[in-house]
Amino acid sequence: MKKKLWLSPPHMNGEELKYIHEAFESNWVAPLGPNVDGFEKEMCAYLGTGHAAAVVSGTAAIHLALIILDVSEGDEVLCQSFTFSGSANPIAYQQAAPVFIDSETDSWNIDPQLLEQAIKDRINKGKKPKALILVHLYGQPAKLDEITQICNQYEIPIIEDAAEALGSLYKNIPVGTFGRFGILSFNGNKIITTSGGGMLISSEKNIKEARFLSTQAQDEAPHYQHSQIGYNYRMSNIIAGIGRGQLKSLDKRVERKREIFDYYKEELKQLPGVQSQPELPNTKSNRWLTTLTIDPTLAGTDREKIRLSFVAENIDTRPLWKPMHLQPVFKDAIKYENGVSEKLFNNGLCLPSGTAMTEADLNRVVKIFKSNF
Repeated sequence: MKKKLWLSPPHMNGEELKYIHEAFESNWVAPLGPNVDGFEKEMCAYLGTGHAAAVVSGTAAIHLALIILDVSEGDEVLCQSFTFSGSANPIAYQQAAPVFIDSETDSWNIDPQLLEQAIKDRINKGKKPKALILVHLYGQPAKLDEITQICNQYEIPIIEDAAEALGSLYKNIPVGTFGRFGILSFNGNKIITTSGGGMLISSEKNIKEARFLSTQAQDEAPHYQHSQIGYNYRMSNIIAGIGRGQLKSLDKRVERKREIFDYYKEELKQLPGVQSQPELPNTKSNRWLTTLTIDPTLAGTDREKIRLSFVAENIDTRPLWKPMHLQPVFKDAIKYENGVSEKLFNNGLCLPSGTAMTEADLNRVVKIFKSNF
């Protein structure tokens, strides 16, 4: 069998073991501890923000943000449709209703005009949305100026899902720091990983509440006492150590991801109908995954044929995210669509983008891709 190429595997640098060994030597392996505190402080320093809570996943961080914003049964929450289900599922956890908004073509992220149309329509129907979950898709920042202006005008807080975008910049400011809340993910396929984990970025008051809720909402008492429902969401001291080691390589990982994207773009630019994900002016994407679209009317082939050619060669590629408004679980959800994300899903492909890929690995991917034309 030919060597397996994964889409975005973990890339360890060796620094992680230092913090893991310290945890073992001190017997501090349970949730919380020096590595959790250190990871939060070091991430805040990297992002230039003041407060963070390390948790078990980006999805858990979104859930905590919704709880703190008092989202509950019967409320509506705006959500980018073109995203992974982890962005939208926490809305259902709160028994609230998602309102899905389609994308624009400049960044593939939420369409500001459609967003404002949806807000006006929901308000006219007597259902002002409680929040917006905004996603920076595949690392590409959304149109933050337009989106924040709209949300400020209608007093709708933004939960900024930067799970795929750690290291990306909007006007030289790290994404994840623009909204009322910022969300990070350290899943195994992300640009840095803790094997699984996430982080919530927000104000001191919100982070204090998030830490309380994420440790089973234990009241101050000598016994176990709970006045509200809590969650077992806090990150462990062991995996936080992995994160501390990984964070040291983040800038190098971003640089390598961008090199990989540029390599693919240059090698494939002459192929008819092939377009890479755009990058907005005044933004810098971490290029978490190299993503592109294939127009079958120009290419003479299509996304699925190309994907299957990689399957035959033991190479992991994926279609772009299937929009949430097309998912069976959300078939009855409110949606404001323009056809952009559906077209991107039908024609889009993610290529192997692991930062440890060799030149031979990249050449192999390009050769197979070109063989379809």
